[in-house]
Amino acid sequence: MKILGTILFILTVSLLNAAPLRVLKNDTINDTHNKDFVYNVKKAQSSIIIDGVLDEPDWQAAQKAQPFYRVLPVDTGFAYQQSEVLMTYDDEALYMAFVFYDTVPGKRIMESFRRDFNFGNNDNFLSFFDTFLDQTNGFSFGISASGAKWDGTMSDGSAVNLDWDCKWEAETVHHDDRWVSEMRIPFKSVRYPSGGQRWNVNFSRLDLKTNEKSSWAPVPRQFPTASLAYTGVMRFDEPLPKSRINFSLIPYIYGSFANDYEFGDGAAYDKDFGFDAKIGFSSALNLDLTYNPDFAQVEVDQQVTNIDRFELFFPEKRQFFLENSDLFSGFGYHTVTPFFSRRIGLDAPVLAGARLSGKLGNDWRIGFMNMATRETSEHLARNFTVASVQKKVFTRSNFGFIFVNKEYLNQPDSTNLFNRVAGFDYNLASKNNFWEGKFFYHRSFQPGNPDKQYSQGARLEYQTKNIQVELSQTSVGENYCAETGYVPRTGYNFLGPEIRYLFVPNKKVVSHGIEVELENYFDPDYKKIEHIYTYSYMFEFQNRSSLEFGYQDSYVKLQKDFDPTHINNHSLAAGSSYRFGGAYINYMSPSKNLFNWQAEAAKGTFYNGNIQYIQGQLGYRFQPYVNLTMNFNYTDMDLPQPFEHTKLWLLGPKLDVTFSKNIFWTTFVQYNEQLDNMNINMRFQWRYQPVSDIYLVYTDNYIPGSWNSRNRALVLKMTYWLN
Repeated sequence: MKILGTILFILTVSLLNAAPLRVLKNDTINDTHNKDFVYNVKKAQSSIIIDGVLDEPDWQAAQKAQPFYRVLPVDTGFAYQQSEVLMTYDDEALYMAFVFYDTVPGKRIMESFRRDFNFGNNDNFLSFFDTFLDQTNGFSFGISASGAKWDGTMSDGSAVNLDWDCKWEAETVHHDDRWVSEMRIPFKSVRYPSGGQRWNVNFSRLDLKTNEKSSWAPVPRQFPTASLAYTGVMRFDEPLPKSRINFSLIPYIYGSFANDYEFGDGAAYDKDFGFDAKIGFSSALNLDLTYNPDFAQVEVDQQVTNIDRFELFFPEKRQFFLENSDLFSGFGYHTVTPFFSRRIGLDAPVLAGARLSGKLGNDWRIGFMNMATRETSEHLARNFTVASVQKKVFTRSNFGFIFVNKEYLNQPDSTNLFNRVAGFDYNLASKNNFWEGKFFYHRSFQPGNPDKQYSQGARLEYQTKNIQVELSQTSVGENYCAETGYVPRTGYNFLGPEIRYLFVPNKKVVSHGIEVELENYFDPDYKKIEHIYTYSYMFEFQNRSSLEFGYQDSYVKLQKDFDPTHINNHSLAAGSSYRFGGAYINYMSPSKNLFNWQAEAAKGTFYNGNIQYIQGQLGYRFQPYVNLTMNFNYTDMDLPQPFEHTKLWLLGPKLDVTFSKNIFWTTFVQYNEQLDNMNINMRFQWRYQPVSDIYLVYTDNYIPGSWNSRNRALVLKMTYWLN
């Protein structure tokens, strides 16, 4: 397996040797695929009022970014619903104006006023800025038809992390034949090279009434319009303002009530304060500080019924960890990464932390994080340090190094508790985005330093409109230990080819095709211990609905005792082998419908018994004020004695009310039979100033059946952004 990984690594480097390494200067452009799409941004001669009315002289003089090209359902020709984008700037901010022509009868689709809206459920406009011309990292800003904002940081060439927020303004006005938006984005809210005059940019529009996605610089349909490899070019009249130290302070205060009825601790009242701070040393390098952070306002995770043998993954949502997060969490694979920020503060409160991240020059990025957690009755105080550096090579590729250190503080003299990981990653991305890949090697260090503390992987993918081929490989040693990472299993070798072929007839069925994914796991001696073979056929329809059906064949030789239900006192024995499989079908309705739904149903054998399940989500919106959803999962497992016939329900009704662009209320109820718990989480948010909020959060957990409360809490929190 390691030999295969080395071969893949050599092949990826060879593929890119044809792409010359360019040194970026003020007057050169690191060519994108759409380098001939150029927008000249003129400097404003007078003030711009953000009101959605384009009556200022600078808008009349601005160049129009038009026409827009179709991306979906097919990437041929011009968009049916056309759009225009105008830009100007001054010494403080970038201004954008959008005109979205709408001549199709019917209401515009707008789910709610909530910030960072669901892209597929709204008519919307998005912009993507590659400020350092590396076609890998950037910023995204957008607006929905309701006027809801979208902002996020970009990494890996197209991924957008929407949990990042910054200060900016936007207003939207509706007319019979169009809707118009204006934006003002302060330069201090984004990172860019001081004195530069060029960014890469693209604009994307989703119009659900015509089921059409379009962009200014054309993008092949197999890629997202966020793909920075297909951006056009922005030229500013004059060099952008030089950076200066920017300082933002975000203090918070909170008070809380809690009562844990199960442990009988009685009512507890608490009050505290803390702060976050942001220091921009330059327009490219940022220092984040936090003291006594509180994350009570973070949205709760959506629960799932767990029938897997390994730990589940839940994404990071805490604001402090998000900007440039790929510098820390982007190493390795999703299934074996040396750093997973949710490990910090999971079992003990965070005392304080600092995070330095950003660019040094055109080709280098750095990241440094240091966090300390408090001592509790169960855990010593701990210090977490992460350091990384990334160097851009060739056109869009990079290599990086990471070091992670977890140190226990105030240890007894007889102990030496620590965990460290060091590693190297190479990320491949070809100029046209058709080739992608990765190679990595990581090693852990811990007391005693046993052998086989490595994790290594390689992946190579080729993707066009019709065909996608991927080969991935992983090897993880038995003693590899990344306590601050996400490594659900160790002591295995993995090989996984995958191929998909799509026909694109451009009719009522826009595309259809077959996919085969073969996942193979081997023990350290390369004896097979597991495989998951998935054969599927998929259809994408013109109304943006989709249908997929297939068959999954599985084989497992258990390495540890395992209870598939997670609720019995019985287990399948380690060393026993099972071959099982079943058929499934998945359907997703059109997002534009007020009532929309998606569901997956499956039936087959499961280990030494049988299983059937249905899961999905139902939704209805009273746009743009109320959005009702219901997550559901019903799992029926019938395993032979000594297991009992197990039927599990998981129901998650959610009510999301957006009274305005600044006032929101969410109630999320999750009834989980597998956990024998019902959780209620209610959150009220008032954004009384830009990025400044008052939260009122109520949480209660009940025992199903008796409906006695396990524990409940009420938190009032206020934050204010001083900038």
